[in-house]
Amino acid sequence: MGMAISRLVRMLFAKRDMRILMVGLDAAGKTTILYKLKLGEIVTKARRFNVETVEYKNVSFTVWDVGGQDKIRPLWRHYFQNTQGLIFVIDSNDRERIVEARDEIHRMLSEEELRDATLLVFANKQDLPNAMSVAEITDKLGLHSLRLRRWYIQSACATSGEGLYEGLDWLSNNISTKASKN
Repeated sequence: MGMAISRLVRMLFAKRDMRILMVGLDAAGKTTILYKLKLGEIVTKARRFNVETVEYKNVSFTVWDVGGQDKIRPLWRHYFQNTQGLIFVIDSNDRERIVEARDEIHRMLSEEELRDATLLVFANKQDLPNAMSVAEITDKLGLHSLRLRRWYIQSACATSGEGLYEGLDWLSNNISTKASKN
């Protein structure tokens, strides 16, 4: 009995490390999200590659933010190994490139190294008046076809921080649940 309680306490309070890859098309808001989570502020200097550790609750997220320009996208695969969670950031206002985003998500998810990765989609820029709804983005990305994968789409606004921590909550709960079932 004492061992069971001890194990439960460790599970609830021990710090867990999670490796997260954050990608998306260029100008979707990846770097803004990363630094809003890390620093609580908006960082305007955008590099094409950032890696930061974000501490949230009892989880230490190592987030790899890789640029989204089409010339850089082939390099994404170099970050797939050991990725537990994939965050794909969508510009909810960019209707012209939603099919391109869908193709990139499905291409990545077909990779063997991401077979077990949990997917979180941030539907960013929801504060803009012409932003697509979460339901519309879900449909256009074909997320319901991902029957064998844990996925979730979270409405978000990187500049205000709205929805970001809710997304991390879902991701940490679902990665840890998946890990404990294996």
